[in-house]
Amino acid sequence: MSLLDRTVVFTAALRQAGMAVSSAETVDAVRALTAVGPLDREALRAGFAATMCKRPTNRVTFDTLFDLYFPPVIGDGLSVDDFLAGEDGTPGTATDPSRPAGAPDSEHDLELLRQALRGELLDVLLRGDDEELRRLAREAVTRFGSAPGAPGRRSWFAYRALRALSPDTLVADLLSAMLGDQEAGGLAERVARQTIIERIRAFEEMVASEVRRRLAEERGADAAAKSAVKPLAEQVDFLRASQRDLAELRRLVHPLARRLATRLTARRRLGRSGRLDFRRTVRSSLATGGVPLETRHRPHKPHKPELVVLCDVSGSVASFAHFTLLLTHALREQFARVRAFAFIDTTDEITRFLRGADLGDMMARIANGADLVWFDGHSDYGHAFEVFADRYPEAVGPKTSLLVLGDARNNYRATAAPVFGKLCAQARHAYWLNPEPRTYWGSGDSATRAYADLVDEMVECRNVEQLQTFIERLLPS
Repeated sequence: MSLLDRTVVFTAALRQAGMAVSSAETVDAVRALTAVGPLDREALRAGFAATMCKRPTNRVTFDTLFDLYFPPVIGDGLSVDDFLAGEDGTPGTATDPSRPAGAPDSEHDLELLRQALRGELLDVLLRGDDEELRRLAREAVTRFGSAPGAPGRRSWFAYRALRALSPDTLVADLLSAMLGDQEAGGLAERVARQTIIERIRAFEEMVASEVRRRLAEERGADAAAKSAVKPLAEQVDFLRASQRDLAELRRLVHPLARRLATRLTARRRLGRSGRLDFRRTVRSSLATGGVPLETRHRPHKPHKPELVVLCDVSGSVASFAHFTLLLTHALREQFARVRAFAFIDTTDEITRFLRGADLGDMMARIANGADLVWFDGHSDYGHAFEVFADRYPEAVGPKTSLLVLGDARNNYRATAAPVFGKLCAQARHAYWLNPEPRTYWGSGDSATRAYADLVDEMVECRNVEQLQTFIERLLPS
């Protein structure tokens, strides 16, 4: 495959991973290839990234696929027999050439190689040499990361290589070497420990990258890309989001909150939506003999509306609840007034718990201080809506945008649809973001059919991408 064909295939893989790469950008990438040349791999990576990456969050996906389609080495890359050699350069124990690559001759050879690699890893981590770390990652995967697979193939595993070298167990030795005669327990130790952890994590990622490269050689880059690339942050399913995913989502939420506020506060399109201006109407009628052929109206004053957020924080939507709190916290800066309410089988206001910016602290304060359980701690939307309407009757008014976030799984309990319908009628807007796929709505204990017609729109919102689509679709009111 030529470099041109490989570039085209690479851009296709980026599209399959969720990145928006146009045909014009593919042409730009080819121009970058001709300008930079294939010999300087990192310059080529930078050129391709400049032409294809639109967002910082896309860079991890881009780098992963670039390493698969433009690998730094082929095969074993470097010989590992030197690790069994002595300091005088004499060859170490010879291996049987008939044995597969990475298989030692004996347990003794295996242990010698492991100790040699650990010793060199300790030295390289101490020096912080990235190139040497990459070489050691290749060596570790070559010798310890493989196992027999399908006929004629080998399987590669990052955990086998990392288990053999156990870089986490080197922290104490590295810390001692870095600190030297300095006193332990102070700022120097904290800085040294953080540096060590970052270097070990970098080495672990290099091992994982090397395993992906080996799998791409065995099975093809296209097959390896399907399992190697994680969904983009904006495509992560809220209900399956990890703590790392939530940390990445935090960077995406604030611009979306600003955009949502802009859409909900947009100026009315019709120029005559304001009150009649009698004085200006009479004055303009003088030009037509006192006949008011055209009325004049006061301009409609855009206002910053109030926002009420009702979010389900039950266990079935725990990850989605984390996201809703992130969104609610970001929206506080965009609206004149934001009141947040959480519920499981009863409702309590949680606005007071949204101080600060740490999500973990917010969740802890809500868990310890909010009254969200009335009967058995299982979702009861009907009772939650009744409690909200009875306890906070002034919360929803003509200037209020009501935003409900939850899966509408009601455990076959009463829906209190008339109460919820009255709340929606009082609000200026009423929208419901549902983290479940639309195909699941109405199945089992889902009460979406009872609520969907009462709000302006119930939207499938399983990830940031769908939330962004919903925001862009909102029309000025």
